[in-house]
Amino acid sequence: MDLPSNLLPDEASPRWMNKGDNAWQLTAATMVGLQSIPGLVILYGSIVKKKWAVNSAFMAFYAFAAVLLCWVGWGYQMSFGKKLAPFIGRPNVALDQGYLLRQGFTGKFPNATMIYFQFAFAAITLVLIAGALLGRMNFKAWMMFVPLWLTFSYTVGAYSLWCPDGWLAKLGVIDYSGGYVIHLSSGVAGFTAAYWVGPRASRDRERFPPNNILLMLAGAGLLWMGWTGFNGGDPYTVSTDASLAVLNTHVCAAASLLTWLILDILFFGKPSVIGATQGMITGLVCITPAAGVVQGWAAIIMGVLSGSIPWYTMMVVHKKLWLLKQVDDTMAVFHTHAVAGSLGGILTGFFANPKLCRLFYAVEDWQHWIGLAYGFETGRTTAGFKQMGVQIAGIGFIIGYNVVMTSLICLFIRIIVPLRLDDDELHTGDDAVHGEEAYALWGDGEKYESKHNSVYGMEDFPSVMPKNGGHV
Repeated sequence: MDLPSNLLPDEASPRWMNKGDNAWQLTAATMVGLQSIPGLVILYGSIVKKKWAVNSAFMAFYAFAAVLLCWVGWGYQMSFGKKLAPFIGRPNVALDQGYLLRQGFTGKFPNATMIYFQFAFAAITLVLIAGALLGRMNFKAWMMFVPLWLTFSYTVGAYSLWCPDGWLAKLGVIDYSGGYVIHLSSGVAGFTAAYWVGPRASRDRERFPPNNILLMLAGAGLLWMGWTGFNGGDPYTVSTDASLAVLNTHVCAAASLLTWLILDILFFGKPSVIGATQGMITGLVCITPAAGVVQGWAAIIMGVLSGSIPWYTMMVVHKKLWLLKQVDDTMAVFHTHAVAGSLGGILTGFFANPKLCRLFYAVEDWQHWIGLAYGFETGRTTAGFKQMGVQIAGIGFIIGYNVVMTSLICLFIRIIVPLRLDDDELHTGDDAVHGEEAYALWGDGEKYESKHNSVYGMEDFPSVMPKNGGHV
């Protein structure tokens, strides 16, 4: 039977390429990219105090652009290229058409598609780190931090866990879509960097109200729906497992959001919008290492746990542990990403279904991927405990490596430029750092000192400030 003319292979559509897979992979990559810009750009710019809106949004915007050039320049090959060591590939460019148009190391699409897809993951990792540093980091230091951390930290985690030659991949660690590579590493790195950068100004730590909760929800919505591509794209094919991963992702996020919301109501008496957003994020993070290898009922359990355990660490443990109280983690990425990512990794080791692992990995030796729960059910308890052990070993490596490497990077940067803004810049915010402000109108108790704006002429500008005017 002859193929339709639009499916016949030709020079632009070689026989090894699946057009459906390629189209979905490009779409999934774009959805992940939209999580960063505009998703997290909007979320960061609106969840912070008004005077930091521009700086917070622009930290994310800059990181996205900087990562892309580093990625095609050397980062992709260090993460997925020829082996240099068990934890890193050889640095090399990924720009030549001869390389870009060849089949990727996995999947039925060209290297160009894989590079684009994996770039979106690398970029969002740096954007998530920025969340811990909002409201005080020297932007010039951030400009240096992004390429250095991508080069010396992200590539090691990506190669170790996701490249077929990586040592943690060979050990059997399950990280379906980045619970370790992206979320655990960004949570640990963000917390570590926040320690070295130092805290926000005391007034900002005491009172840091969002400047626009409705925009924050819009950014959170883009983040949530973008996770369809985040987890749905990692089978690298349009498969039943991709469909399962997408559904599990949203089920877990919803369960986590509702759990967090209920806890807020029970203990604080009010349904917090910011709290619900945090619960959404912890659910999405927790399911990420497991999305396509656990059943739907397990996704609900993971959602309940991801909505309660990070809630407890943030609301209770954080206020009791000396180290947590000393570090000013603006967006609480330690709890929403490091704690939730670790929790997801451990629960993956418990709930991973052997049949679903076979569908995802599609290799002959799939039998060694088995969660402890199924180890008890099938009598393979040794294999189940081994899977739990390698999951925990992977967590330990990512934590240890990121603490050390992020610290070294911060110590190096501060030799060249200060990591933290000076006191005058901390007091003023966006106008001092960028010479730009997010809003023309005053609010949050800040004085509006300009003599011109788009509404009033010079002669019509009101001579008396509103009664709610005041200082930051």
